[in-house]
Amino acid sequence: MSRTLVQPIGQKRLTNVAVVRLKKHGMRFEIACYPNTVLAWRSGVEKDLDEVLQSHTVYSNVSKGVLAKSKDLIAAFGTDDQTKICLEVLKKGELQVAGKERESLLSSQFRDIATIVMQKTYNPETQRPYTISMIERLMRDIHFAVDPNSSSKKQALELIQELQKHYPIKRCPLRIRVAAHEEEVPALLEKLNEWKSTIISKEGSSGQLSVIFELEPGLYKDCHDFVVNVHGRFEVLTHSLYVDGDTQVEQYNDDYEEMPPPLAKETREHVLELNDKLQKQTISSTSRPPPEMQQQKANKCSTCNVSFEDSKQYREHHKSEWHKHNMKRKTRQLPPLTEEECLADMELGDSKSDLKDYSF
Repeated sequence: MSRTLVQPIGQKRLTNVAVVRLKKHGMRFEIACYPNTVLAWRSGVEKDLDEVLQSHTVYSNVSKGVLAKSKDLIAAFGTDDQTKICLEVLKKGELQVAGKERESLLSSQFRDIATIVMQKTYNPETQRPYTISMIERLMRDIHFAVDPNSSSKKQALELIQELQKHYPIKRCPLRIRVAAHEEEVPALLEKLNEWKSTIISKEGSSGQLSVIFELEPGLYKDCHDFVVNVHGRFEVLTHSLYVDGDTQVEQYNDDYEEMPPPLAKETREHVLELNDKLQKQTISSTSRPPPEMQQQKANKCSTCNVSFEDSKQYREHHKSEWHKHNMKRKTRQLPPLTEEECLADMELGDSKSDLKDYSF
């Protein structure tokens, strides 16, 4: 009985791969990698080369399965060691992606850049932060193009400088605490006045003075070097004054808030007596939350940050496109969208797909 090698007829080899291409000495060299591993290897997350390369083989055309000739490898790289050449192609080569995959990556990075800009800027005229939809509209107005080979943070900082040329937009100041000896405080205050910083508070104890102030992000390095030279202690309290849940910027302005008038002595004593009575009366009820709050907490979707009164609505929500869309955003570590924003985002994606299908 003869033994024959049986292979599946419908199997296509080297198709579900990520191709990295490098052009050198007028010749093209390609390697076959596993999908979604090239960027992880370049960023240092993946260390095992075997988890990245499908085979330690250099091709001239991966899709057709054409191997690179040894004389071409020696002429281009000075060696015919396949593993060394694969490493060089993996480091310096260009990752080839499909059209829809490239569009998805660019759209995701576009949103990431807009999110970073939103967190780091505000409108100096209204003293309020911009929304992410407003930032995206401004980016389209100046015809901003995403560079897939550059980091989102670097592009966001460059974008802020470009937006400042056309629109009223300003970087959020840093809130910093500096502790220094008393003899160094006059020089520190002079520097803060030179940098036009806003001093929030001053506290002194045991020969040291602690100053909390707001500083422009562009002066961070100069301030840090100055504090190090005077042997002080430097601490960044907040990178942005607009944290989650803030709806107004004026709450950080000490002059804006009006302090309520102090209560009279008799009024304070009366309020304390009422508080003691209420605490005694409600001590049993506070030990267990009411069933309405328990039901509302049980029917809350943490992905979309929304609560439902009815369990049926809660189950139907998990089958909706809104929840599915936010789940995809959660895997990319993006904030959730409201139902209206989700519909607008999906319509934008559908319109892009339609334009791509009918483009020439």
